[in-house]
Amino acid sequence: MRVALFITCYNDTLFPQTGKAVVKVLERLGHEVEFPAGQTCCGQMHWNTGYQAEALPLVGRFVSQFEHAEAVVIPSSSCVAMMRDHYPIMAERIVREGGDASLPARVAALLPRVWEFSEFLTKKLCLTDVGASYPHKVAYHASCHGLRSLGLGDGPEALLRGVKGLELVAIERKEQCCGFGGTFAIKNADVSTAMLEEKVQTVLATGAEECTGCDNSCLMHIGGALHKLHAGTRTRHIAEILAAEEKGAL
Repeated sequence: MRVALFITCYNDTLFPQTGKAVVKVLERLGHEVEFPAGQTCCGQMHWNTGYQAEALPLVGRFVSQFEHAEAVVIPSSSCVAMMRDHYPIMAERIVREGGDASLPARVAALLPRVWEFSEFLTKKLCLTDVGASYPHKVAYHASCHGLRSLGLGDGPEALLRGVKGLELVAIERKEQCCGFGGTFAIKNADVSTAMLEEKVQTVLATGAEECTGCDNSCLMHIGGALHKLHAGTRTRHIAEILAAEEKGAL
């Protein structure tokens, strides 16, 4: 299958290793990966903070960059949720404001081919074993967008259980938000910090070497607190774990 990678502006800027890991996993599985060079942002940051007029052009840009792809894979639950929840509404607004009348139909045709990374592996390809090896004790954090908006369910954990040598340990109250929420962490810093403290304590209680998830935004939030505590527990995107192989493996 020919797969297009939407890296997201967040990963491209701060966590480029995640995008490289996605490519490694997909190519290992025999897929051809392309990277449309004109991609930018999905518009979530603008839309959620009230800059909706500025977000609208990004819908058409995303569609023009990816509408010919057989599948679009995105290592970010929040960006996929943004597209599924808001792009149809945004496209209709663009038409009402005199924009491209074809956009709603093009959005509707593209969205079924847009997948969060772990979702693509488990629901599109029906895989749980992607040939990874990672001999570490790992805890999984279920981000709100993946859990509530996309309904990822047990998919990411099934992938982790399929990794050779990996010991998956459960986080208590895993459905509880880490407190990041994009600008929520800035506008409601005290509440966000209190939520983060609770999440970090549940992560540390697992004794895990690493905490993983499908969103680097949450992992950055959690990882910052762990670093501040000198806990020794690291955070790593699930794609990077699934990309790992035994030393000497081809």
